[in-house]
Amino acid sequence: MTKIAVTAATGHLGQLTVQALLDRGVPAGDLVAIVRDPQKAQAIAAQGVEVRQADYTQPEGWAQALAGVDRLLLISSSSMEDRAGQHRTVIEAAKAAGVELLAYTSMLKADTAQMSLAADHQATEAILKESGVPYVLLRNGWYLENYNAAQSLGAGAVLGAAGEGRINAASRRDYAEAAAAVLSTEGHAGRTYELGGDQGFTLAELAAEIGRQGGKDVAYHDLPEGEYEKTLEGFGLPTPVAQMLASSDSGVKRGELATGSSDLRDLIGRPTTTLAQGVAAQLGN
Repeated sequence: MTKIAVTAATGHLGQLTVQALLDRGVPAGDLVAIVRDPQKAQAIAAQGVEVRQADYTQPEGWAQALAGVDRLLLISSSSMEDRAGQHRTVIEAAKAAGVELLAYTSMLKADTAQMSLAADHQATEAILKESGVPYVLLRNGWYLENYNAAQSLGAGAVLGAAGEGRINAASRRDYAEAAAAVLSTEGHAGRTYELGGDQGFTLAELAAEIGRQGGKDVAYHDLPEGEYEKTLEGFGLPTPVAQMLASSDSGVKRGELATGSSDLRDLIGRPTTTLAQGVAAQLGN
């Protein structure tokens, strides 16, 4: 028996990964869902999955949460404050617990990307390498769900600062299935997977696809990074979030979210979700 644990198991990616593990035939009794609030995990518990409580910001809970765990998926924190420090808490607890494999959801091209979002992933990868815990890096590309097709359709516009940069995005479900494949099969320790969709697209192509499916013209408006950041702040986004999104678009322009790797397709054993499929799902088509 191999005990597999998933952190942030009530989040979007965590829930999908738990389900993907069950769909692959992993017995519910071999799974542990680690969550901040067990009350939000009742649907997971109802499937027979053990729910344990732990918080990235509270080191004292992790020894019990990881007791008996053989393989662990560390889903990166959504916090914008000391993410790498939060990840270190889990990694150190995993080492103390004797975890045999830690899979971390990093970012596409994390070792070379210059966008601000990459810094915490670079720091976490360094912590992992120094820890001595056997690990595998799941360098996830952008989610198709990052783009709000319905909102863009309503506004008749997609805004950004990505120029003609291409994005090899895929659905959260694709990335969850890849994580489940790595956690439930052998031979992944020490590997780095660059994960992205089969077909890249520009933001102009995204706008065109939203317009095509929505039956109206949707234009892409390309802005300088600073202007895009201020525009996002004008929409009410906190400054750190606006800065991160604008910096990410500049990274797209540099090619940091584009990949020719087939790692995602190979791990899930099927073509990745297309742009058209992603837009259709959001628009209810």
